[in-house]
Amino acid sequence: MQLNRNNLKRANAGTAVPGYDRAPLQSRILHFGFGAFHRAHQALYQDRLLQLEGGGWGICVVNLRSAGLLESLRAQDHLFTVLEQGAEGNQARVIGSVTESLHPRLDSPAAVIAKLADPQLAIVSITLTEKGYCINPATGRLDWDNPDILRDLAEPGQPVSLIGYIVAGLAKRQALGLAGVSVMSCDNIPDNGRVIRQAVLDLASRRDPMLAAWIEREVSFPSTMVDRIVPAVTADTRRELRDTLGLDDACGVATEPFTQWVIEDDFVAGRPAWEKVGVELVRDVRPFEAMKLRMLNGTHSFLAYLGYLAGYEYVSDCMADPVFAQAARRLMLDEQGVTLSMPEQEALTAYGERLLARFRNPCLRHRTWQIAMDGTMKLPQRLLAPIRQQLAEGRPWPLSALAVAGWMHYVGGVDEQGNAIDVRDPLCDSLASLVQAAGDDEALVRRLIGLESVFGSDLSGNEGFVGGILPAYRRLKQRGAALAVADTLSLRQGDNDVRR
Repeated sequence: MQLNRNNLKRANAGTAVPGYDRAPLQSRILHFGFGAFHRAHQALYQDRLLQLEGGGWGICVVNLRSAGLLESLRAQDHLFTVLEQGAEGNQARVIGSVTESLHPRLDSPAAVIAKLADPQLAIVSITLTEKGYCINPATGRLDWDNPDILRDLAEPGQPVSLIGYIVAGLAKRQALGLAGVSVMSCDNIPDNGRVIRQAVLDLASRRDPMLAAWIEREVSFPSTMVDRIVPAVTADTRRELRDTLGLDDACGVATEPFTQWVIEDDFVAGRPAWEKVGVELVRDVRPFEAMKLRMLNGTHSFLAYLGYLAGYEYVSDCMADPVFAQAARRLMLDEQGVTLSMPEQEALTAYGERLLARFRNPCLRHRTWQIAMDGTMKLPQRLLAPIRQQLAEGRPWPLSALAVAGWMHYVGGVDEQGNAIDVRDPLCDSLASLVQAAGDDEALVRRLIGLESVFGSDLSGNEGFVGGILPAYRRLKQRGAALAVADTLSLRQGDNDVRR
């Protein structure tokens, strides 16, 4: 029996269901990217607020690529389940805050643009991952060589990229004499509000300078920090959802109990009272953002590449290995934490210990392969930014070096047992060409570091950086991931000479 409005009353006892009237909900929030994270995070926060006080703030979700998920969502009356899995058991919650969905093929590009120009719309939110922004990671500006951006310039009325749709929608709002909205990125990108603002202004300026000027006056771009571990949905996830809920749910997700959301309070057309359900509204989100990107996401990438190479399928498998667990803690606190500007160092230590406990959660089957995806988009903010700081300040960074070396080994496409790795990355072809053209370890390291869109021109010419990565890569190739992690832990500070 399928989850939908009529069958909701058949859900198993203990399932939390919407206790509010969904009929008054209006699509005041338009969200791009109806992925697992949005379902377990932003949509859930809005559901909590509606449970608390009702109201009319509903969400319309948009997928620009996959249509199948939205077809399933519509068959379920836009209901879906979030299954929280923790040491004390599972808790299923049916979410009712999403009331509408759009897709360019199922509906039309014009329908998406029209929704962006709906007078009642106040917020456009986004979770598309880094590659959806069509930016050059080295510059933070729009990538004018991106084929989607080139098409959006040629056919602005039939956009294909996120940026193209936002600019088209804002152009229509301007033409209709409507007020601006707030565009809120919830992706793991440093200064995500400023990045999306710059990308939108870059494309709008090419289209119409007057439009760009209107956007600067009328539209706000609050930055955010979001934190919740949400593994990809698998057949096992669906079975657990069915067992807990008592209904079939094609759109449900599983996640951890922990969740956090920090937002810069800069909304030009109003917002829900999210502070009533635990959201932190602040003036500057950057310290929180850097803490999460470096300590959580940077350590996740370390575990993803090295754990995958060592044969560990899940993050919790890595954390069950005392050597990997010790390395994760040391990376977080000794190499990542020291680069952060937080008022209290004790708070960073407590945050790190909480992260390690979350990583150990065996209920969350968070695959190392999933985290390893799109590394060229993730490395700059998760690992390279803190390494730059370590180089400038003359501090050692051996585990960070090993993490980057792990990525280099991983994108080589062959694991330690000689099996092919399914490398998923927007620069997959370029990476394969660079690896194939390398004659030895040093050539491979230098060729990959020469990829300016990832490493920038400063690191490719920095012999201190090359001198830190090369021995880590050789150690990894010679000893294997598990022993390389153990060897790196045993080094005395400075022994690997990864300094300026």
